[in-house]
Amino acid sequence: IARTRIEGELRTLRRSLLDLTENVIRLRNQLREVEIQADTQMQSRLSQVETRHTEFDPLEMDRYTRLQELTRMMAESVGDVTTVQQNLLRNLDGAESALHAQSRMTRDLQQSLMHVRMVPFDSLAERLYRLVRQTAKDVGRRANLDIIGGQIEIDRGVLEAMTGPLDHLVRNAVAHGIELPDARRAAGKAEIGQITLRITHEGNEVVIEFRDDGAGLDFDAIRAHAIATGLLGTDEESDDKRLANLIFLPGFSTATLSSVAGRGVGMDVVKSETAAVGGRLSVETDRGRGTTFRIHLPLTLAVTQALLVRSGGRTWAIPSSMVAQVLELKAAALEKVRAEHGTDWLGERFAYRYLPRLLGDSATQPQVERFNWVLLLRAGSETLALHVDALRGNQEVVVKNAGPQYARMVGFSGATVLGDGEIVLILNPVALAARAPDATDDGVPGLPAAPAIPEVPLVMVVDDSLTVRKITGRLLEREGYRVLTAKDGVDALEQLGHNDPDVIIADIEMPRMDGFDLTRNIRADARHKRVPIIMITSRMAEKHQRYAEEIGVNHYLGKPYDEDLLLRLIRRYTRA
Repeated sequence: IARTRIEGELRTLRRSLLDLTENVIRLRNQLREVEIQADTQMQSRLSQVETRHTEFDPLEMDRYTRLQELTRMMAESVGDVTTVQQNLLRNLDGAESALHAQSRMTRDLQQSLMHVRMVPFDSLAERLYRLVRQTAKDVGRRANLDIIGGQIEIDRGVLEAMTGPLDHLVRNAVAHGIELPDARRAAGKAEIGQITLRITHEGNEVVIEFRDDGAGLDFDAIRAHAIATGLLGTDEESDDKRLANLIFLPGFSTATLSSVAGRGVGMDVVKSETAAVGGRLSVETDRGRGTTFRIHLPLTLAVTQALLVRSGGRTWAIPSSMVAQVLELKAAALEKVRAEHGTDWLGERFAYRYLPRLLGDSATQPQVERFNWVLLLRAGSETLALHVDALRGNQEVVVKNAGPQYARMVGFSGATVLGDGEIVLILNPVALAARAPDATDDGVPGLPAAPAIPEVPLVMVVDDSLTVRKITGRLLEREGYRVLTAKDGVDALEQLGHNDPDVIIADIEMPRMDGFDLTRNIRADARHKRVPIIMITSRMAEKHQRYAEEIGVNHYLGKPYDEDLLLRLIRRYTRA
């Protein structure tokens, strides 16, 4: 957390130095123009003098006035400022290199400390072997357990949390999966059933694959039980994937109640315990050949990679391991996904949800931008297309216990602290969506749909002065507007290719492209020709105002401008 804070401070410092670099370049160009103007005036005066005093040197005729001396001193000062600015940039590069070295050292130390928390999976081996022998003896079956990759180490907390679920999977495999010896002989199988537990590394996760060679899931029995309990309609179509997911529902069982394999409940506990440590569970089955459970677990509970997103005015963290794909959709494509309540990707269906709806917020409306973010999430065999307002990037976060208030809440796996001190909850949106699967993106079940909230207007400020951009931007942000800044006309045109502002505030005198040229370009663009333009400048002559009106400027203000008048104009144009 401390390192992230320092990195944020260095990023801010680098942005400030880049602004300083641009202003030094601008100052040098302006000073050069002053020198040229002064030399031009001097040459004009000198030509008059030389006609009368051809025998004198120009220096002896006081060619260099006080103005030339000042411009030379200013040039030296600009050179000194440039030197200081370049030294600061070099120092900043050195600081970043030192921070990267310190980050590597910290990560090595962190990994060494994490290793203390690690225990090999084989520490559970004897318990599982004994459980297989005892369960097989109780139910009159014969089974053999092989553990492959047991030397792989896993976080002690994760392994302790998964001991109960693994016990239940072993008992289930022997009691419900492996057939009786007579049935196995009739099916052409060996009398002794084979259970294989394979542990592997995948990225920053540990994958436990639990496979048996039994009869597999009985989809006919699952479907009949689901219809009897009202989970499926009698005429409702359902594929094998959906039927397989039904075994994870609380209390769902097609087996006879027994004291051996969970008394008719338990697979829901296996799934919830896996989710509680940030893992995910999926199942595959082949009728008559066996069933495979795949459990993805985090390598450690202390540190994880998370994608920071912003939605509903707050920042949230989503584990990066859940993100299958990130889509950047235009408004029309997003509307299509919303209308179809989801999208298909690589042959899988991802149901659409807007993040604040999953958190019980029925009032916040999604801001439809030129490009919109939709995350395709996968947790085990469950999928979700999650619409968020913005992305803040991927980051390594320290997972903190969120406290007893969140301990039993579905979909919250902890919290983290960002570098600026903001506390962010770590969410499992797939689990939140499963809690209310019938909700639409228009509201929350049981609550009336909220009235549409108008979008927050976007104001573009175009000025070559950093001070003016900052002061005007802060003024507008305090009033609740979104602000986009550009340093000159060329920069403004580039940003207009990706944004649609409601109002544009522009200066006249700017490098590369001035305000008049910018206005002509905007009025020639069919997409932005009707955007109101407010010109703020120190050129208040009548001919400038008249020319601005001719090319399409809506209002003309002088510097320093009246803040109240500017805000009244923006409110009027945004309402229109």
